Amino acid sequence: MNTTQRADPQTSADRRRRELLEAADRVVLRDGPHASMNAIAAEAGITKPILYRHFGDKGGLYAALAVRHTDALLASLRAALDAPAERRQRVEATLDTYLAAIEARPQVYRFLMHPADGGTAPGDQSEQGFDVGRHSAPLLRRMGEELAQVIEERLDVGPGTQQLARVWGHGIVGMMHAAGDWWLGERPCPREELVRSLADLLWGRLAEAGDKAGGPGF
Repeated sequence: MNTTQRADPQTSADRRRRELLEAADRVVLRDGPHASMNAIAAEAGITKPILYRHFGDKGGLYAALAVRHTDALLASLRAALDAPAERRQRVEATLDTYLAAIEARPQVYRFLMHPADGGTAPGDQSEQGFDVGRHSAPLLRRMGEELAQVIEERLDVGPGTQQLARVWGHGIVGMMHAAGDWWLGERPCPREELVRSLADLLWGRLAEAGDKAGGPGF
């Protein structure tokens, strides 16, 4: 009985937090980088002090949304890497998965990577000074480390594999992010063409590397 009584408040709090994040998602999909704490609180049917109670400030809410969307993106990227296909096809599928994700939800992408573009809502002084770099850099760092781990587990690139895997992991993520950011803003070519061009850039060294003995293959 005591265990149930202790667990229920936590379950209720987790459920409420999830509901608030879903409300925030709806506002972000509508307003992109202009999404404000005022608008999110209104969407959730609560006052802003209650929203602060759960997340602290916009940075706390941003971090929670970032984890939510980064988890989903990483799961999709892992699925593309694990698909039964030739290595070149998996490389292209992984690049396409990332670009398709930011294309499908550009407002979410802009909120996560360019929240400062939305400025500060009138009268919402609590959101002034929001540091996009401080919050978005860890997202890219996390993706780079995840990809580095995949490369280290699956490819044999000789001595110094661990360090080289991290160089490649962060380099590939940086390339995907920069190229995707440019492409999403200007749309200079079809997504398929960008995927092929980026894969061509990566392919030389990736084609030469052997699969790691006992690993799942890359």
